[in-house]
Amino acid sequence: MLMENMFIKMIRKFGRIANENALSELTDTKDSLQTTQILLLLKYKELLARKASPLPAFDEVGFRCYSQFDEDGILLYLFAMIGATHKVAVEICAGDGRQCNTANLIINHGWQGYLFDGNSENIHTGRKYFGEHNNTFIWPPALTCAWITAENVNETIGSAGVTGEIDLLSLDIDGMDYWVWKAINRINPRVVLCETNNAILQDEALTVPYKADFVRDLNATPHYHGASLAATAKLASEKGYRLVGTCRYGFNAFFIRQDIAKDLFPAVTVASCLQHPYSKHAHETRWPKLKDLDWVKV
Repeated sequence: MLMENMFIKMIRKFGRIANENALSELTDTKDSLQTTQILLLLKYKELLARKASPLPAFDEVGFRCYSQFDEDGILLYLFAMIGATHKVAVEICAGDGRQCNTANLIINHGWQGYLFDGNSENIHTGRKYFGEHNNTFIWPPALTCAWITAENVNETIGSAGVTGEIDLLSLDIDGMDYWVWKAINRINPRVVLCETNNAILQDEALTVPYKADFVRDLNATPHYHGASLAATAKLASEKGYRLVGTCRYGFNAFFIRQDIAKDLFPAVTVASCLQHPYSKHAHETRWPKLKDLDWVKV
């Protein structure tokens, strides 16, 4: 128990160190961050081998190096415990790749990435960034410029050269996340990380209507986008996945395929993921302004 407590303190300390480094400071010289992550990875595997109990919770392992919030740490933890069969990740709406959910796995852990974004400047910047990075210049991730829709997602993914089982699918589309995931059948992810709209109440299975050219209006209705956690968890169940947790603030949700590690990561409830004050504040302040807009119940 003493060793577990010391380990948890180490995780939290690393999380603070990583979070204090802004994106602009994450240069190729940050070898110590990579080394610490490898040590964490090995320690997680040791806990698994020793069947330590209880295992760390998501809010104890999260940290940010390249992700926007604490997704990097949670993903490192998940894959340390369930293993990575192919080390292949697909991210839809990855921006230029410098701040996204798959970058840490690609840069610090040798994963192969397939990144998609609808902005050609982002793709140009991303190719330059990964092409010059010490850890990826020999074999950088594949970056594809494409406006992803439910109609073209499978063809686009396939054209990029990825199919079948992969380890991770990350969706952060700011709008059509539910509909695009529903349409995907070209790949079979072991873990899915999907953005949801935490302003929607926990018992409301709602999504914005499908619109291939949907663009989030950041001025008029910035919080009208995506689907609720309840809707996304329902879709996940239909596709053979279970909700195992979220980022600290309750909107980026993690799903594991039902045939994988149920003993380590059992299903959790939607309500348990929306307890942070940020989510409660969103329910109280944003939802009253959104509830009468156009939603589809699923």
